[in-house]
Amino acid sequence: MDAHEVRRAFLRFLGERGHVRLTRAPLVLRDDPTTLFTGSGMQPLLPYLLGEPHPSGTRLTDVQPCLRAQDMDEVGDNRHTTFFEMLGNWSLGDYSKAEQIPAVWRFLTEVVGLDPGRIYVSVFLGDPEHGIPRDEESADIWTGLFTDAGVSADRVDLDTEEHGDEVGNQGARIAFYGRKNWWSRSGGPDEMPVGDPGGPDSEIFYHFPQVEHDARFGRFPHQNSDGGQFLEIGNSVFMTFRRTQDGFAGLPQHNVDFGGGLERIAAAALDTPDVYRVSLLWPMVQRLRELSGKSYEDNLTAMRVITDHVRGAVFLAADGVRPANRMQGYVMRRLVRRAVRYGLELGVHDLAAELVPVVAGIYADVYPEVAERRDEIVAVLAREEAAFLRTVHHGLSRLAALGPVVTGADLFELHDTYGMPAELSAEEVRRSGAALTPDWEAGYDRLLEEQRARSRAGR
Repeated sequence: MDAHEVRRAFLRFLGERGHVRLTRAPLVLRDDPTTLFTGSGMQPLLPYLLGEPHPSGTRLTDVQPCLRAQDMDEVGDNRHTTFFEMLGNWSLGDYSKAEQIPAVWRFLTEVVGLDPGRIYVSVFLGDPEHGIPRDEESADIWTGLFTDAGVSADRVDLDTEEHGDEVGNQGARIAFYGRKNWWSRSGGPDEMPVGDPGGPDSEIFYHFPQVEHDARFGRFPHQNSDGGQFLEIGNSVFMTFRRTQDGFAGLPQHNVDFGGGLERIAAAALDTPDVYRVSLLWPMVQRLRELSGKSYEDNLTAMRVITDHVRGAVFLAADGVRPANRMQGYVMRRLVRRAVRYGLELGVHDLAAELVPVVAGIYADVYPEVAERRDEIVAVLAREEAAFLRTVHHGLSRLAALGPVVTGADLFELHDTYGMPAELSAEEVRRSGAALTPDWEAGYDRLLEEQRARSRAGR
């Protein structure tokens, strides 16, 4: 299956099980000031997960475009993207673990065709301090599914990611973690305010034994390691608890919230740990290869950053966001400018004109609004591209003259004089082999705040 086939198959599979398909939410939720972007399929449904009746019933499904700006600095490896599509299904007080876990298993193994022997999972270890039990129910369901498929189902307690890094999963199929397998809006059980819902979750990973484990992420591989062998492809949240003054109590309505990464599931179906090889991204990589005359394998970071960032900027523009110096516009500006900077590294110019039509073509049948607004999107991104190229010409010349150690004050000068974003300047310093002072961020922030204070006083 390619990614488009996985998307269609998921919606069909859930539709056959009585789930009503929802239309996608925009990347910016106008009525939710608490977050910059739609970062999961769950966000638009939060009122209904908290108990408000949904007009479409208790079984829902969708495929939600998402953007996570916090992952921007991770883009360049084989698994992280800022923009992605999330396959989602929800039970609002209808069914729970006994139906959800086998359904996900059947979709992945029978519909998508993933090898059961390469699927690994994690479940919640429990929190005795707060009276939250170990999730043996989910582990038992997984054990039955693995056993029926002729796959061993050993268990291991890893408690934390750091512990797993030291001991590995010892080949165990089911790993018990603590906070990592607890979902809430605020973090672990200790961070949850009174009244907030939460619950255990069960994550699903696909194993790539052909990948050499990256020792930077610990001595041994395990399910939740970023060492390269395990790729998380989905997560079922069982929202069953509410924080109270005295600890935790059961929610009157037990919900299921599943999210699966479309690009990652498609990568698993291709038997590649590189999500940039799936049908939603690879055409952009191919176009970059044609334009630059360079290979993907020798320019992984540059081609991945450009591919991801342009795709994300295209969808932001389609949803009405424009480059600016604050909020969503600032993230969009940073996406475009980082893409342009890596384009210069490849010798590729006019990224908007060259790549927006590719993105529009990829999604023409699924998100036709991108193709309908193609010329407008090209114009928006091209203006930002041209403005940044003028900035780069002046800013990089100044940056090169700063010497072997660069301070926050230096980066503030580049920002104030040339409009160079501090994050981009910092990247260029590291790329050049120069050093940043340990307190550069604090120094930059202090000068920026002083400038803002002067601006406020002068109004």
